[in-house]
Parts: sequence; C-alpha cells; structure tokens
Amino acid sequence: QVQLVESGGGLVQAGGSLGLSCSVSGKILSINAMGWYRQAPGKQRELVASITRDSTTNDADSVEDRFTISRDNTKNTIYLKMNSMKLEDTDIYYCHADVVAVSNCDIYARLYCWGQGAQVTVSS
Repeated sequence: QVQLVESGGGLVQAGGSLGLSCSVSGKILSINAMGWYRQAPGKQRELVASITRDSTTNDADSVEDRFTISRDNTKNTIYLKMNSMKLEDTDIYYCHADVVAVSNCDIYARLYCWGQGAQVTVSS
C-alpha cells in the first residue's frame, strides 16, 4: 500500500517560516508528480505548489516568491519551505502524489494518493 506521511506542521508567527515534508512509502515504480494542497473550512482544496518528474514547478499566485517546493528523489520525499507567512496561510496542508505503484490488487497501477494533512497556523 502506498502511504504518504506528512510532518512539519505547527504554529508560526506572521512573517516567520515553516517547513513541511512528505515521504512516500510503498512499492513505488515511479512518481509522476507530487504537490501540496491546502483546504480551509467550507472551501475546496486548492493547489499550493507542485513539482513534476522533470522538476517543473507550479506555484499558486498567492504563495509565489514566498513558498518553495523541492524534492529528493532518492528518498521519495518532497518539501515545502514557507517563508514570510501570512495569516491567510493558515490551513490544513495536504500532500498529494501521482504515482505508479503496487495497488491493492497487487499489480502496478496509476494511483493518486493523499497524505493525512498537517495543520499550519499563522498567528499575528
């Protein structure tokens, strides 16, 4: 089974920095893309930043020049470095992975997986 484990959430003051990490485990054949999403109460989950196999990154306008996504392919891990944080960055952050991995049918399949979510709270 593919599992995404997030870490690094917590409380930070506005203007401060915080980092998140997400590690993918399981019988992974390849990772096409991974990303970070966030979701506020009553809102749809929205993309924060993503990174593809060829290292192409895509950042939301609201976080561009403040947040940086990176990856370590040898560890199947992505990171999100959040700088100059704002109150509006308060959300639950979810890691997402687009992978080819062993499915519950014991064969390789294209899977879309979510992490458990990490609470990020920015205080004034």
